[in-house]
Amino acid sequence: MMECDKEKNLENCNCTYSCDKKGKCCVCLKYHLSRNELPACCFPDDVEKTYDRSIAKFVEINR
Repeated sequence: MMECDKEKNLENCNCTYSCDKKGKCCVCLKYHLSRNELPACCFPDDVEKTYDRSIAKFVEINR
């Protein structure tokens, strides 16, 4: 089983929301997918700041 390198993950994490999943990518991804969302790292900074992590928003900005 791979160990999570939280410090390295935080170098690329653009999430502005404070939570216990920050830097724990596998946990974050599982959480957001369970809510039909994607994590912050799937969005550019300006969109991430709106906290709209919906798959619909992802599709909209990537057309």
